[in-house]
Amino acid sequence: MNAPEQRRSPRKRPDHNVTITDAITGQPLGHLGNLSSSGMLLIGHCVPRSEAVYQVHLPLPRHDGSMPSIEIGIQEQWHEPAASPGQTWVGYRIIAIGNMDAMHLDDWLQQA
Repeated sequence: MNAPEQRRSPRKRPDHNVTITDAITGQPLGHLGNLSSSGMLLIGHCVPRSEAVYQVHLPLPRHDGSMPSIEIGIQEQWHEPAASPGQTWVGYRIIAIGNMDAMHLDDWLQQA
């Protein structure tokens, strides 16, 4: 039996490898599994603290082929070990995003 869907917004998977980078340290947090207007799933090598908050850079392609990064604030909601040893699935909620970055994210989410 499948658990009922509890996400508030539909998620989209990237069609290429997207690395999410900590804006403060410059270190990668993980690879994007999926993304919505309210959150994201990452797979990474580090286990975050519960409810940890990060400021991150997220590169998203535009229609013109460029790949600017948006900067967002995220907060850990849950994490669990992935099937691959040393990797962790982490669910984050978006807690801060600027107007222009929100428009870029919405545009990306609307792309087929």
